[in-house]
Amino acid sequence: MSRIPPVAPADAPVLVRMAYKAASKMVGEVPEPFAVFANHPKLFFASLTQELAADKASTRLPVSVRELAVFRVAWTLGCTWCIDFGKMTQRLDGLDIERLQEIGDYTTSTKYTDDDRAAITYADVMTADPSAVTDAQVADLEDRFGRAGVVELTYQIGLENMRARINSALGITEQGFSSDACRVPWESPAAP
Repeated sequence: MSRIPPVAPADAPVLVRMAYKAASKMVGEVPEPFAVFANHPKLFFASLTQELAADKASTRLPVSVRELAVFRVAWTLGCTWCIDFGKMTQRLDGLDIERLQEIGDYTTSTKYTDDDRAAITYADVMTADPSAVTDAQVADLEDRFGRAGVVELTYQIGLENMRARINSALGITEQGFSSDACRVPWESPAAP
């Protein structure tokens, strides 16, 4: 259970309940981070707007490259919720999720292309503290994906760093998306 309880649909404001319904249609269940953010409706909608806008705007990179970089950040930071959701996202996008088992050995695994490796390495150096990005890396990525592709990759990696750190801080863990066994642990009403 998360450190801050999720807001149950019955306790959510009308607009949040509508967003819950839309999320359930999109991914089959209300994502727990979504329900925890509902404790602060203004930030809930700020986060929702950012996620939807970033998803819609991210069209420059191959989906597999973008998703691998995002997954690597989640894996590096140990965000089990993000790993779980990321596996589901990649599966729904028709990507090879078996290769995720070799994400720790991406530099030598035959399951990854040179473009994959460049994006994953960039995710690693962006996630490092302090960031260790070099001019040469950005130039290489620009040759591979163009300027807009580098900006998109950078934005998505930064966004996943934020998501993973928020989820970890709030104690949000895997929800069962990767196994099709989703659940949101709505807090049970207190016994009288």
